[in-house]
Amino acid sequence: MATDLSEFTIIKEGEAEILMHAKNEVFFNKTQVNNRDLSIAVLRAFISKRKQEHETKISRRAKSAQKISENNGSEIVMEEASNESATNDEKCNTDCDAREKLSNECGSPMLPEGQKENVEGKERRDAKPIRVLEALSASGLRALRYAREVEGIGQVVALDNDKASVEACRRNIKFNGSIACAKVESHLTDARVYMLTHPNEFDMVDLDPYGSPSIFLDSAVQSVVDGGMLMCTATDMAVLCGGNGEVCYSKYGSYPLRGKYCHEMALRILLACIESHANRYKRYIVPVLSVQMDFYVRVFVRVYTSASAMKNTPLKLSYVYQCTGCDSFHLQQIGRSVSKNNSVRYLPGFGPSVPQECSDCGKKFNMGGPIWSAPIHDQEWVTSMLADVKSMKDTYPAYDRISAVLTTISEELMDVPLFLSLHNLCATLKCTSPSAVNFRSAVINAGYRISGTHVNPLGLKSDAPMSVIWDIMRCWVKNHPVKAQPEDQPGSIILAKEPVLEANFARAIASLSKAQAKKVARFLPNPERHWGPKLRAGRQITSKHISLLGAEAVNGALSHADSEEPNAKRSKVEEDPAPNQ
Repeated sequence: MATDLSEFTIIKEGEAEILMHAKNEVFFNKTQVNNRDLSIAVLRAFISKRKQEHETKISRRAKSAQKISENNGSEIVMEEASNESATNDEKCNTDCDAREKLSNECGSPMLPEGQKENVEGKERRDAKPIRVLEALSASGLRALRYAREVEGIGQVVALDNDKASVEACRRNIKFNGSIACAKVESHLTDARVYMLTHPNEFDMVDLDPYGSPSIFLDSAVQSVVDGGMLMCTATDMAVLCGGNGEVCYSKYGSYPLRGKYCHEMALRILLACIESHANRYKRYIVPVLSVQMDFYVRVFVRVYTSASAMKNTPLKLSYVYQCTGCDSFHLQQIGRSVSKNNSVRYLPGFGPSVPQECSDCGKKFNMGGPIWSAPIHDQEWVTSMLADVKSMKDTYPAYDRISAVLTTISEELMDVPLFLSLHNLCATLKCTSPSAVNFRSAVINAGYRISGTHVNPLGLKSDAPMSVIWDIMRCWVKNHPVKAQPEDQPGSIILAKEPVLEANFARAIASLSKAQAKKVARFLPNPERHWGPKLRAGRQITSKHISLLGAEAVNGALSHADSEEPNAKRSKVEEDPAPNQ
């Protein structure tokens, strides 16, 4: 049946176009262009990486075959030499036969003919086009962009358990022409069931649900091939950031804390949850990129299978102790390893890492976690993706935003979990804030590292212990005195102690990152108003959604609904007599 385009609005993003009905039947959020562009950048990097790994594997296999050939050739030489010494009377004939045999055998691998041809065929074989699964496709825009914009994709399977969404996805596949029809297929099914019935089948699985992804993780980690990629979004930030700690624990198995670092902690809680699901099947994850943007967190991890490597998981997880008075935080690793005589033993971690009361201000600690405390980015991947994005800037509608995010991530300290807020430190002491350059310089001059974070423009990552941080702030307050505060306040208790370290605020060369020195934009404002989450598909748009969608969008939806009201119903309302007449 032909589609009446007058009922739809054509939305173009990248090289894909979709038809959207005026009713809120199928979910679409323009804001997620950042998410989709970043996913395409990671997918391109993943395909390039898989190709390199495939070529390395083929090269290693060829060298192994060559080594077998050389070993077999030397054995033949030794055998012929022994026969030669044993039969001196036939020396001439033996030499001729040995030379002829060696020339035939050493020229190619010493393998049966069928096996020899098979090895050569494998060496010439290119890596297979990858298969992608989009588990929650809605309109299918993401799947269509993958198929049309990313080279090396063989098939994209788009799933949804909503009939209207699948119909819209199939309509959009046809609307995007032959390439989309050849590569993208849409199915009406429960994503969890589909992934469980297709284990180790997809090179990349994309989870982008409306809300929490926790119910999909168990089946997703099984559906990815060994070495494949899992992309996962979580939009339930109120839960992950500590608004409902008990709900977060029930969904993700970790208890969140409400510190300034809560958005990075949300990333680390999600990674710990994915690792937990993967471990049940002798698998483990390696994060390549983890991002907090707009109103959600998004992680990109590779999934590997190894029962021995899986044992390192407790070394990557930690509990967090956060002081209730001064916001100091400390990490407690869950496990540790001991190496002895080429063997490794895994033992419980030493603890506790903190006393009952904070050594800085004397207040109690809140405990949260466990969280992923290992690196959440891969520096090589980030650098590669940033270079790729800059070289193909015209293909990314949200180029400015994703290049800014990748630039900031590339300058983060990868091995430092969570971060400090300079404004929070000053709020505790009730003092004026030093400039970020001065504070960074003091940390660097004390012999520690410090960087920004992509999560918060005011956040600072450092490997300096909290005792050093507070000593720097004490030295700052000595030069910039504060008003007297009650003695039982955390700030007063901290300032009552003399600093052990004498801070040096002289400007350090590395106090500004390369991006800051070049004045590269790193934190951009939203491109338009109401840039954020949208209404779930199927819900009726009313006047109470103005703050979420904007007055223009709400009025347009309401006027469209009024124009579609049946004439019979309208006439019935008009003919009803007024009450009390």
